[in-house]
Amino acid sequence: MNTEVSVLYFAKSAELTGLKAEDITVPSNISSLQLWQHLETRYPRLSVLRDQVVLAVRQENYQGMAADGGRDLITLTTDKLSADSVSHSVTCPSCGAVSLFIGTTRDNFEGKKVIQLEYEAYSPMAESELRKICSQIRTKWPSVRHINIQHRLGVVPITEASVIIGISSPHRSDSLEAVKYCINTLKATVPIWKKEIYESGEPCWKENKECLWADAGKDPKQS
Repeated sequence: MNTEVSVLYFAKSAELTGLKAEDITVPSNISSLQLWQHLETRYPRLSVLRDQVVLAVRQENYQGMAADGGRDLITLTTDKLSADSVSHSVTCPSCGAVSLFIGTTRDNFEGKKVIQLEYEAYSPMAESELRKICSQIRTKWPSVRHINIQHRLGVVPITEASVIIGISSPHRSDSLEAVKYCINTLKATVPIWKKEIYESGEPCWKENKECLWADAGKDPKQS
C-alpha cells in the first residue's frame, strides 16, 4: 500500500532541488532512511547533505503560559526587531532583573566581507521547538517570570538584530543563566537556516557550530 507524503525543502536543499515543496507517493511503511534514499535517487545532488539531515516530530501540547501566569512570547517575523519592545514585554513589578541577548549581523566572516544575512525557517516546527525551550527554562529556573524570544526572517542588514531574547526573574543569576541556555539551545535545535551574502564570491548557507548535525557522531553540548 502506498501513501502520499508532502516534502518541504529549505535552505540548501531547496537550492539543490529547485523546489520548495512537492507531494510524492511512497510505500506506507517507508522508514525515514528509506525516504531520504528515495529523495537522493530523485535528486542526486542532495547527497552532499546526507550527514546533515535530522528527523524531527512536531508536538502541539504546549499552552504558552506558566502556572504562575508567566508569559512565553514567541515571534518569527520579517519586521525589524526592537530591544525596547522585548524588554518592556518581560518587565514586571516582582522581578528585579531583565536579561537580554541581542544577536546582530556582523560585517565579516573569516576574512570575507559580509553585506547581509538571510534567514529561512520551517515556522511551525521552529515555533514548537522554541516553546519547548521555554518549558525547559521553566523547569531549570522555576523563578523565571516572563520569556520573549524573537527571531527575524528574510534579509537582515549589517548591525541589525536577527534574534532578541528577553527573560525576567526576581534575581539576576537566573535570568542571565536562562538567556545563555536559551540562545545556545536555539542555535542547536531550532530549524532556522542562515545564508551569508558576501561582497564578492558565492553566498553560503551556514550551520551553527552548536547545531545537532554540525559534527556527526558528537554529542551536542548544552550550557
